[in-house]
Amino acid sequence: MTVNLPHGAHGHRAYEPRTEPFALAPHGAPLTSRTVYSAAHVVADPYADVSPDAPAAIDWDATLAFRRHLWSHGLGVAEAMDTAQRGMGLDWAGASELIVRSAAEARAAGGAIACGVGTDQLAAGVTHALPDVTAAYEEQLALVESTGARAILMASRALAAAARGPEDYLAAYGHLLRQAAEPVILHWLGPMFDPALEGYWGSTDLDAATDTFLEVIAAHPDKVDGIKISLLDAQREIDLRRRLPKGVRCYTGDDFNYPELIAGDDHGFSHALLGIFDPLGPLAAEAVRTLDTGDTKKFRELLDPTVELSRHLFEPPTRFYKTGVVFLAWLAGHQSHFTMVGGLHSARSLPHFSRAYELADGLGLFPDPHLAEDRMKTFLTLHGVDQ
Repeated sequence: MTVNLPHGAHGHRAYEPRTEPFALAPHGAPLTSRTVYSAAHVVADPYADVSPDAPAAIDWDATLAFRRHLWSHGLGVAEAMDTAQRGMGLDWAGASELIVRSAAEARAAGGAIACGVGTDQLAAGVTHALPDVTAAYEEQLALVESTGARAILMASRALAAAARGPEDYLAAYGHLLRQAAEPVILHWLGPMFDPALEGYWGSTDLDAATDTFLEVIAAHPDKVDGIKISLLDAQREIDLRRRLPKGVRCYTGDDFNYPELIAGDDHGFSHALLGIFDPLGPLAAEAVRTLDTGDTKKFRELLDPTVELSRHLFEPPTRFYKTGVVFLAWLAGHQSHFTMVGGLHSARSLPHFSRAYELADGLGLFPDPHLAEDRMKTFLTLHGVDQ
């Protein structure tokens, strides 16, 4: 059997799918050498009669089932993050319910969970006063802490708009860290993921921004479990993690260079909090278990081949990577449809989807390759590519 994939302006080419997946059973040994979170996507309710700019309608059963899938392989879940379309279809009302439901599910499943804390309950398109931005952070932090989940202080569009310089970031984050009940993860999300975050930490000069970021951590090292760096710059992450206070972890958010960053060097390594570990979950967990034995070579042999797929999904405009992630979840059978909140399923092109299928199939990511093939053919036919 072959799949006719689009090729050139109006042509196609035959692709022969795999017949067997890369088999990875759940319930393996716990991960020990690295702490690994998968930033998980949300599943839309395809039966809800909503417009793209209406509040998100979530299929809670499918959304929570996907989190149980990740936990079953030993991964932690990073909840209500960018991958869950936070700020791109999922509003604070939906995110808060997601946090509460997922935290309860984590307790029942015995899975690790960390949840995003932001300021997205504030109206968009308005510059808010700094006390109002801080209060919005406080409201979300209180909710996350009430669930027992670890908090991730996300980068804030509202803070980026309101801050006059580094001193405002130092004041806002210092206030939040002083009142946090438990150590938090600080998230530095680059503008390639969200253009509204340009100049975060008070400067477009990344060296100056890094100094401010480190100043926040140095003032409150006991309140920072770790930092998540999403700048797609491996050397900057390495340089930054070497400057962290003892006991503060670096969680890579670099979906271009994660194998080398997780493997590390003689001076240290990165843990992981990655959107690409949504579609790669079982394979990523297996690779880290191999690393747990000290076999870095085998770890790289497992994970290095996945980078081409990740770089494809996260290609510019990078903020639309969620579309490819959900598309692969549908092909893999984790949900019954390819519909996204906010209408984001339209954010990538047919050639992009076709290449994502080919790369994922080549890695053996689909538990049922025949189901993935059938769904891909249906998708292509719908878009005018005869099968």
